[in-house]
Amino acid sequence: MRQTVQWTSGFVLALAVSGSPVAAQEHGHQQMMMPRVPADKLAEAKALKSPLPSSPETVEKGKTIYEGKGTCINCHGVSGRGDGPGAATLNPPPRVFRSHGFWKHRAEGEIFWVIKYGSPGTGMIPFGGMLSDEEIWTVMQYEQSFSGGSHGGGGGPQGGGRHNGRGMMKH
Repeated sequence: MRQTVQWTSGFVLALAVSGSPVAAQEHGHQQMMMPRVPADKLAEAKALKSPLPSSPETVEKGKTIYEGKGTCINCHGVSGRGDGPGAATLNPPPRVFRSHGFWKHRAEGEIFWVIKYGSPGTGMIPFGGMLSDEEIWTVMQYEQSFSGGSHGGGGGPQGGGRHNGRGMMKH
């Protein structure tokens, strides 16, 4: 009985502090809809396309990077839910790769850009110094596999931008 009271008190306190579960879901949806590429770089980022063909081999290589060198697992979690051990203190929380909406509303070039250059105002640091462009595209195929989707990204209209035709950024 005492454990039930403690659990109930903790749950009520958590709701009071964080708001309702519905509000939390709405906040998460709003966060997913917001681009994390700066406005002055968004068209350039959206224009990028992966140079890699979709393949199980690429997904497997991406998993190795995600769980190892890329350290993605630390924040995005084992199954892409944004629940890795480093996620607890991040605000906004890490992206959830299991969400079909995330992949529908973000162009693959946006995701590439954020991995390479980081995301101002979030805990997402730049990985361009740690991962090659090819490794970033590779890990993205694995990340997209969490939602059951195929490689290719969505993300609205494709604007102009500078890239070298192989999905690699020029600066």
